[in-house]
Amino acid sequence: MENFLGISIVLFLQHLGEGLRPLMSFFTFLGTEEFILLFVPALYWCVDAALGLRLGVLLFVGSVLGDVVKILLHSPRPFWVSTQVQAWSVESSFGLPSLHAQNAAVLWGTLGLTLRRAWGWVLMGLLIFLVSISRLYLGVHFPQDVLLGWVLGALLLFLASAGQPAFERFMRLPQWKRMLAAGLFSLGLVVLGAASSMYTAATWPVPSGWLKTFAQNAPGADFNPLDVRIFFSLGGALFGLSMGGLWLHERGGFSPEGGLRLRAQRYLLGIAVTVALWAGLKAVFPDGALLIDMLFRSLRYALVGGWVAAGAPLVFLRLGWASPRGEKNL
Repeated sequence: MENFLGISIVLFLQHLGEGLRPLMSFFTFLGTEEFILLFVPALYWCVDAALGLRLGVLLFVGSVLGDVVKILLHSPRPFWVSTQVQAWSVESSFGLPSLHAQNAAVLWGTLGLTLRRAWGWVLMGLLIFLVSISRLYLGVHFPQDVLLGWVLGALLLFLASAGQPAFERFMRLPQWKRMLAAGLFSLGLVVLGAASSMYTAATWPVPSGWLKTFAQNAPGADFNPLDVRIFFSLGGALFGLSMGGLWLHERGGFSPEGGLRLRAQRYLLGIAVTVALWAGLKAVFPDGALLIDMLFRSLRYALVGGWVAAGAPLVFLRLGWASPRGEKNL
């Protein structure tokens, strides 16, 4: 059996009982696109705009790079190779590294670095561990997937910290140069992801055993680990977020301060429009595998990112729910 030790660890966790499944599914949710869509705007609109925007960009860039590594390593998930493993969550992308573990390390690690308190480090470390262990329990990752996710997450945190002086120099460039660089960078990540998928598809055949076991464990589910649509989604979101952030910064930004009621108003309005854009445009735009379909997908995510970074703050300013950067909200 492929990866006997890893399978044994997954089976040990699953034998703890299906009663843990709701709890583990909750911790897994803390590493999903949907949770990031809910959490990062809250940080950006209501707590610390600079931190929220920086974290959002870092998560999107890291997700693209993590997906590229997944495709180049093309490693299976436990329920792809063992019928003993219960597919309590179904994933059709490759397993190594775990993006849930990577994103948890980036998200909660960033907050731990920001808090700079012992209790904060303990709490953030516990969340990273629980998100990661949930992936083993649900049958979608091997231990090495999680370990590499932690390594890549820590590397992203280090590079973000070490690159701060370069970012400050970047922000002193003329606005058109900054926006051109951000746009080209977003496009470059999409091209990198698509190229990695096409290269792997041309040089490596998917083992028939994986297809058979996947179908047995997850009947009716789609198996498409070389799907490039994720890169158009992430690239579009990064484009909208970075362009919106740069545009708003040039116009003075906004202050996320204020009382609890004011912050709650901003969040509820902002997230309602965010979800409406994300879900509404999904229902309207085509979602196939043609290039035009994927361009619409990028546009959808770019509009969501642009709303979060610039559209919502502009509305808050117009409604008097936020003040320009440097002023205090009542």
